[in-house]
Amino acid sequence: MFPSVLRYWPVFSLLDSKFISEIRITFVYGNSGDGALIVTKDGMVYSLGKDISKQFGTNSTAGTLYPQKIDELCEKGIKTFAYGIRPHCMALTEEGEVYLWCCHRPASIPTKIKFFRKRKIVQIACAYDYSLALADDGQMFMFKIQPSNKIDEYISTNVKLTLSGTKVISISCGHAFNLAVTDNGNVYSWGSNKYGTLGIGNYEDKPRPCKVKNLNGVRIEKVACGMEHVLALSDEGVIYVWGCNTFGQLGFVEQPDDCSPHKLDVPEMRKVIDIAATNSNHMSTAMDMDNRIYIWGHCRGLHIYVPTVTPLTCLHDAFACYGNPTVMHQPLIFHDDDETNLKNSLRKAFDDATTSDFTFQVQGKSIHVHKAVLRMRSLYFNGMFEKYWAENNKNVIEHEQFSYNTYKIFLKYLYTDEIDTPNDIGELTVLADAYLDNQLKRRCVQLMKKSLTITDVAYFYSLSIQYNVKDLTECCLAFALQHMTEVIKTPNFAKLDESTTKMFIIQAAEAGAFKT
Repeated sequence: MFPSVLRYWPVFSLLDSKFISEIRITFVYGNSGDGALIVTKDGMVYSLGKDISKQFGTNSTAGTLYPQKIDELCEKGIKTFAYGIRPHCMALTEEGEVYLWCCHRPASIPTKIKFFRKRKIVQIACAYDYSLALADDGQMFMFKIQPSNKIDEYISTNVKLTLSGTKVISISCGHAFNLAVTDNGNVYSWGSNKYGTLGIGNYEDKPRPCKVKNLNGVRIEKVACGMEHVLALSDEGVIYVWGCNTFGQLGFVEQPDDCSPHKLDVPEMRKVIDIAATNSNHMSTAMDMDNRIYIWGHCRGLHIYVPTVTPLTCLHDAFACYGNPTVMHQPLIFHDDDETNLKNSLRKAFDDATTSDFTFQVQGKSIHVHKAVLRMRSLYFNGMFEKYWAENNKNVIEHEQFSYNTYKIFLKYLYTDEIDTPNDIGELTVLADAYLDNQLKRRCVQLMKKSLTITDVAYFYSLSIQYNVKDLTECCLAFALQHMTEVIKTPNFAKLDESTTKMFIIQAAEAGAFKT
């Protein structure tokens, strides 16, 4: 499988098969797809392609045949890359740190950007001569790129952008314009508006984010910026388009540029599950629910005005076969098919604002989740997200029944099948019962049996009576009999209701606790 995935990308054609088998992430970039960045499974980072001997201040003459190691990025836990048309690259680490360097410029080495003030960056994007970075708190940073080898001169300006009353969860850049999607499904745009790329109904440039109002009532889950056009995907699998249509990249037959979003109506295209575009060309791609790949726009010199199905199986292949230049819209990430890597992928997806489609607000804090995962893992949520439940039509709901820590542990358990050490195992047990999760309840009981203390045994005993867990009742009673005097003096024993206290005394008496 792995070599065949890369077979359409010429830059990899002469790589050794053994090296290819070790690739974990790769990203093809450049004016003609002549460069690539590679992360191997052991965390090493390499550059491949045109003039790589000049990029990092080395004397290597490796040319295009051999990958060159980028020492400054090795073992940094690289998560993704981004590329700007005025040649500059960014790398984002798993820890949320960003490295920046100038491509094809002698002695330009990746240098960590320090002006994020310890915020964790979760997404990066590049335009022609500037870049964006999105922090986990929704704060956006925009910085201008200048032709210099020194990072402090390379970044000439740094602007912080915040949308009042809402949180940004994803960003995207075109040639000289930007889009942001918020957690409530709204889209904001700013920058150059020469071709109506801001989607605000006119052609006036905007230096600060403004809402794309013609999408009111539509929840957008993802946007993709081409060089001068935009694709937006709704939660119902519908594509909206606006901007330049010179090459048919909006999917309309020989119609002019459009400064307002319009629904793309293609009868044979079923519900769309993904879209892609790159600010290096004028091509559009989409994948529908049948995993069919469609292309339109400027495709290998042709002007395709109507989305056309291809025999390809993934969006990356579409850019390799039809893109001009042949560059990737985002890094290609390879995952092993074993269970461990599947769990790692789900673990990373939990509480990831950039991919989630639903948010719980608990005690003023957000927990980002995916409806599909919750429905597959929980009978309660499977019913909750049925069409006739009001929650199915919401993107954010407030939860007040359980504490933030306990609720987050529960939701994470649905993704990982693992239980973080809870502050209140009793509350997690009550939650498991309320959400009809018998497996979680059994595991909570096992945790309670292993963690009995004088302070908590009365509380756990009351839960065992409430939920009729006989083995926990016996375990709690046996422990209490060994520490009867201390247990009776605890606040949790004093909180027992009359019925439970009476039952405890009866069972303790039957076990011989009060014999003289």
